[in-house]
Amino acid sequence: MNPTYPKLLILAGLLLASSSPATAQSQAEILVAAMQDGGKVIYLRHAATNPNEVDTGRLADRAGQRNLSPAGIEQAKEIGRAFSSLHIPVNEVLASPVFRARDTAELAFGADRVMVTMDIVADEYAGSQLRQMLDAIPGLLRTRAGPGMNRIMVGHRTPLEMVMKRSFPDTVLPEGGMAVFQPGEDTPRLLGTISGERFIQSATSRR
Repeated sequence: MNPTYPKLLILAGLLLASSSPATAQSQAEILVAAMQDGGKVIYLRHAATNPNEVDTGRLADRAGQRNLSPAGIEQAKEIGRAFSSLHIPVNEVLASPVFRARDTAELAFGADRVMVTMDIVADEYAGSQLRQMLDAIPGLLRTRAGPGMNRIMVGHRTPLEMVMKRSFPDTVLPEGGMAVFQPGEDTPRLLGTISGERFIQSATSRR
């Protein structure tokens, strides 16, 4: 582990209490450094969607779901490019089968790297597997992906709120945003959240 990482976590905890633009950007850079260090679980909310589309709960029906907007398609691609540019190690990419999450994962990381699983499906599409999803997400957040690697979970906001028993409003976890967790045997620790825009900005500012 990077020897400066414990200090970064202490500073991140202090920064979470502040909302100034400069502090928010500093927190973003700390989270990026934590992801670069590996050993995290990164819960990525699907990219931006079409607000005029309505979910029907029919899992295989793309036309009956809220899908990625053109801006969301580009956002997903940019997030993937940022992961590569920032040299963030990833060895697992899990995605909800709901198209907006699956598309985000495949556009960002490549279809061949994505494992689609009901373990992180949206609650309104879970049906009889709702309990399976609610049991699976905490386990995925608690366990490491492998030495020096990160696990990416591309899913939805509400299931994360249900298992963490806290709210993640759009101001905290917008579409395309990420919640970064430190896995632990008992309870995963939320290190912070970062919007897709700030994450992409972190990558572009270093080019």
